[in-house]
Amino acid sequence: MPVNDTHARPLRIGVLGTMVWDKIHDRDVRTAPIEEWGGIAYALAGVSAAAPADWTVEPLIRVGSDLAESAFHFFRSVPGLTIDRGVRVVPEPNNRVELRYIDRERRAERLTGGIGPWTWPELEPIVADLDALYINFISGFELELATAQRLRLSFRGPIYADLHSLMLGVDATGLRVPRHLDAWREWLRCFDIIQINEEELNLLAHAWGDPWRFAAEMVNDELRLVIVTLGERGAAYFSSPSFRKDPMSWRSSDELVIRPSIAAGGPVRSERIAAPATSGSVDPTGCGDVWGGTCFVKLLAGHTLNTSIRSANAAAARNVEHHGATGLRAHLLGKLGT
Repeated sequence: MPVNDTHARPLRIGVLGTMVWDKIHDRDVRTAPIEEWGGIAYALAGVSAAAPADWTVEPLIRVGSDLAESAFHFFRSVPGLTIDRGVRVVPEPNNRVELRYIDRERRAERLTGGIGPWTWPELEPIVADLDALYINFISGFELELATAQRLRLSFRGPIYADLHSLMLGVDATGLRVPRHLDAWREWLRCFDIIQINEEELNLLAHAWGDPWRFAAEMVNDELRLVIVTLGERGAAYFSSPSFRKDPMSWRSSDELVIRPSIAAGGPVRSERIAAPATSGSVDPTGCGDVWGGTCFVKLLAGHTLNTSIRSANAAAARNVEHHGATGLRAHLLGKLGT
């Protein structure tokens, strides 16, 4: 594990998302479906695997009472997680998703259950003690916009958001369907870094024309980094002139006073970083979640942006060799056990 050369003290990272009980159908109809924990469980494994041993990972997760015992068993299997404050058992049935893969990267999702969003009074006392926050919109219903805005105004650490299901609706049968994101400008102002895939970028930029021009024009003194994951082709990024190596410095007292009136000068930087090749039987479920958790932790630990993205590419490539989130952390670290 590389030495944390940026911070003298261990960091406490919040991971906000939804645990999902997945039923995954392979493209080969002769293969039996796999049932396993998914959703934010992949990101938890990725963050735990990437983080230095003395860091703390705190899940902020609402779990349905019907699957609470199994969820807590999973949490306890992942080293470094602190679950005494941020895991809440709620009466609603836990989210369950049936996944049917169309090809190696495209899939159809059908959702049942339904965990409601966090409220600001619930979140406020938890995030007060965190240094950084990773948000993954697994269901798309984790936060309402007003809560995300309160969070951004109050939280002084960097916020990384994988927008994913924020741009998925649910039809009458539970099928997840792409949708345009209402109030997208307001949503993007809530985060320092966003992660989207190519399809999601096209949805965001539907009225803009060129989606890549859109991505370049979205980065500014608030949204400092846009990352577009490209599957087997790796990932591309657009960083604003105000992007600096240490995310923990982005919202310092001086930064908050100066930035609203004086924009940073200089060009937007962009680059595509290729992913390592994968071969053999693959399960792409959770790759984006592992990717984002790994990338954010590496940035927080003082690695350069390019190095962080390469680490994320490598972690996602390892993820495709493993079914489900149970035991994934050990697999990402090249170990046989947890």
